[in-house]
Amino acid sequence: MGMKQYEGKIKILSDTPFGYTLMMIGGKWRLVILYLLIEYETIRFNELKRKIGSITYKTLSVQLKEMEADGLIMRKEYPQIPPKVEYSLSEKGKSLFPIMEAMCEWGFTYTQE
Repeated sequence: MGMKQYEGKIKILSDTPFGYTLMMIGGKWRLVILYLLIEYETIRFNELKRKIGSITYKTLSVQLKEMEADGLIMRKEYPQIPPKVEYSLSEKGKSLFPIMEAMCEWGFTYTQE
């Protein structure tokens, strides 16, 4: 099942497996969030915000909600005061690791030039 299978049949990109994958990892922040969740496994909202740096609270909140709705991450809320919320990758999110690993290898190869 490769790209050639869809050659000449594509009406819109989102109808392809490639388009679906782009929807899951595309955008300015999703890959950054996924990378940090791979790196730290479980992370709290404010720590994630600090590690990203230039993202606003609202944008991070929206991205996390969307990624949770897409099944990429899990949100665990602890009933305490102050509230504690942790984020981690779901199995679906973890399945993106080989793609991200390949991106890191590509980046390593071409930053050495």
